[in-house]
Amino acid sequence: MSEQNEHRESDFVDKAFGQLDHVLDVFHDKVLRPIFVAGRAIAYSFIIFLMIIVLVAALVIGFIRLFNVYVFPSHQWITYMSLGGVLLLGGLILWRKRRPVKLRK
Repeated sequence: MSEQNEHRESDFVDKAFGQLDHVLDVFHDKVLRPIFVAGRAIAYSFIIFLMIIVLVAALVIGFIRLFNVYVFPSHQWITYMSLGGVLLLGGLILWRKRRPVKLRK
């Protein structure tokens, strides 16, 4: 008779742990997984953004050195003037594409 009693208790314990496992799986899938995915996306985008900044800075420095040494030796002002012209042109293009606040909807 005691074996049947232990068998029933183990079934109850197994069902309780099975239910708890199911609840924790649902909680993980519905709550924690989206948080982890969003955190991962934020972290990777931050790393990519920083890598892009470093790459752009290295390219600008490299082009300035290249122009100062090989293209316009002893005339650095031409390098800075051409870089300023390129940046000015880019700014003018971006300024031209802007829209008034009322039309941004």
